Amino acid sequence: MKLLWCLLVLCCCSSLADGTGMTLERRKLVEVLEQLNEVQESLQHRQLLVNTPPQNIEDCCCLSALRCFRANLQVQFNVTERKEEKFYRSLKHPITERGLDFCRSGNAMPDCKTCDSHPKENAREFVNRLKSLIQRAISRLSLN
Repeated sequence: MKLLWCLLVLCCCSSLADGTGMTLERRKLVEVLEQLNEVQESLQHRQLLVNTPPQNIEDCCCLSALRCFRANLQVQFNVTERKEEKFYRSLKHPITERGLDFCRSGNAMPDCKTCDSHPKENAREFVNRLKSLIQRAISRLSLN
């Protein structure tokens, strides 16, 4: 009986602790978006042309797009500032990936373009599309 009571109290406390109703994935993506806002100026003023996934990427290709953005940040942008490195690590976090994995059905892998096949865009557009992808994931997770 005591065990049952303890479990009940634990469930109630954990539900009260997160009064926002946000899932773990959504909270992580909100954090990632805040970090992107902090580094946006320094990233978008770089004179680069980088492979950038399209704005209207298919749902099942969102995770592939995230990985493309992440690879470009590491190689093309050469993130070295502390805030940029923190942002990059957040993009690599498994919870971030889960938040952008809209194709968990277990079906065959979708036919997503490789990162190198995406057209090159300037740094400002790259940052804007990454931001849009994260916002899209947050909105989608809010509906669930």
